[in-house]
Amino acid sequence: MPGVKMAGLSLIDDIRAASRLMVRELGFMDATVAASDYPPSAVHTILEIGIRGPMTSGELGDFLRLEKSSVSRLVRKLIDCGELKETPDGLDARSKLLSLTARGRRTLEALHEFGRQQVRGALAALTEAEQRTVREGMMLYARALRQSRAEDGAESAA
Repeated sequence: MPGVKMAGLSLIDDIRAASRLMVRELGFMDATVAASDYPPSAVHTILEIGIRGPMTSGELGDFLRLEKSSVSRLVRKLIDCGELKETPDGLDARSKLLSLTARGRRTLEALHEFGRQQVRGALAALTEAEQRTVREGMMLYARALRQSRAEDGAESAA
């Protein structure tokens, strides 16, 4: 990586170990997550549509980094369960917008409450300064992961 010091192996392995621990502690190794009956991809779908508003299946797939066939199955399941609905896109008659139903909004609130309680519990063990450090560090690392993926994608396309 031009212009970037290569991080030491110990630092990299510590970050990888912490990432794996977080995945396990957040329950993402379970078949269903966030005290719901849904797998991680469905939970993320409900959260992102709830936070970002209506979107097409293509936009959802791009945002969640899922294959088109996976998104299609996922959306169909969530529509069949009454969590999502499709409506015609006013700007493009060929597209349909996905949005939450009343049931989906209730599920969204339950997911938010579960997630907030989980984070609240973890933060309770930290000082205010440590809490801010966690927030800043996680935000920095998430941005760096996204930037690294974008750069890798640009290099692959070249």
